[in-house]
Amino acid sequence: MSNDAFTLTTATPGTLKVAGALSFSTAAAALEATNAELARGGQTVLDLSGVTHADSAGLACLLAVLAAHRSEGRALNVVHVPAGLHALAQVSGVDQLV
Repeated sequence: MSNDAFTLTTATPGTLKVAGALSFSTAAAALEATNAELARGGQTVLDLSGVTHADSAGLACLLAVLAAHRSEGRALNVVHVPAGLHALAQVSGVDQLV
């Protein structure tokens, strides 16, 4: 199903762009792929402008990526957080982390 897909692209230097759904059906694969690409590519910006759908699993995925980077002392700037994901982060009390 196309709305259950996500992709990662690195067309802009230093930026990893996430597109598609960050949901229960994609979060585990998204977490693994995002962490692997960030470790390999050394990007410092995570661009969420292409995220079309996100739920609590997508938020957990994003928080896990951020936690992994911060625990290693690496900075990761998240940009273009979709309004729905930001609202979910606010309701969850973690919007200051995103």
